[in-house]
Amino acid sequence: MEVPILKQGPYLIASVQSALTDADLLQLRDGLVEKVGRFRSRGVIVDVTALDVMDSFASRMLRDIAHMIRLRGAETVIVGFQPEVAFAMVQLGLTLEGVATALDLEEGLAFLDQKIKGNERGQGPRG
Repeated sequence: MEVPILKQGPYLIASVQSALTDADLLQLRDGLVEKVGRFRSRGVIVDVTALDVMDSFASRMLRDIAHMIRLRGAETVIVGFQPEVAFAMVQLGLTLEGVATALDLEEGLAFLDQKIKGNERGQGPRG
């Protein structure tokens, strides 16, 4: 199932609606990385609220997506981890080291707003 990617001002929002196959995750990665350049997006939110399970490939792919987007000049925040998913990821040692997370879409938008405004005030890109 293709993940819809919406443009909202300077941001892209990818809302995962259901469990994704490995091919779906690869398609999401490619789509986000390409659209960041096409739309000159400053930030990306990946909303995983609908996911009730996260395997090692999915967590690695989310981390890779965030790192690739950072190399393209944008920030990424992943929002909406269910408590059970967060618990299972920690128990399995699946980390998203170096990737910003937030409770929900609203907090994700606030994070990106703060990050982008900080960069515009001369704090430079994060690296």
